[in-house]
Amino acid sequence: MNIFDILGPVMIGPSSSHTAGACRIGLIARIMLGEPVVKADIYLHGSFAETYRGHGTDRAIVGGLMGFSPWDERIRQALEIAGREGLEVNIHKANLGDVHPNTAKINVIGPTGKTLSLVASSIGGGNIKVINLAGFDVDFNGQFHTLVIPHLDRPGAVGAVTKLLADKGINIAQMRVAREHRGSQAMMIIETDEAVDQAVVVELKTIPNLVSVTLVEPV
Repeated sequence: MNIFDILGPVMIGPSSSHTAGACRIGLIARIMLGEPVVKADIYLHGSFAETYRGHGTDRAIVGGLMGFSPWDERIRQALEIAGREGLEVNIHKANLGDVHPNTAKINVIGPTGKTLSLVASSIGGGNIKVINLAGFDVDFNGQFHTLVIPHLDRPGAVGAVTKLLADKGINIAQMRVAREHRGSQAMMIIETDEAVDQAVVVELKTIPNLVSVTLVEPV
């Protein structure tokens, strides 16, 4: 256990689960979209849905979508800032099924029309877990350097990625691969011990059958 675990995260209050964790969920969604968010539909489940106004969960998620860190004082005015900047936000209460009570589904759209759907839970102490991304069941927490790689399920795709990382001296801490069905769309989630240089990301993108490569730095 480290001092962060004892004291909790640096954040704008009042709750690490409902604000710091919620902000990190928004940040991950923004990073994965890869461009500014112009519209967001936010579906709040369980405790998030019942207490989001009092705990500022809506403001925290929207702050994350605008790139604010959990300790950014602008979170308190995130909804007003979003309105001024033309970010359309729609908050919905929803039953997302058998998931953690502090769970949100976020559908976002960027200025180019690019879309992203993400489901993540705030599991305590400001920590999060992303459980679904673009329809794929995933499991990552944003605490590692994380490569998110949608790809075609073809022989050699996974091996080519792991070989390149090994050649660059990058150790894989955890890796998960999900797919729709054999030979169709698939998703690699790779968490690494070492930082991944943008040059490595560029090189990864040259591997056949990879749809895209997104690097999520620890948030």
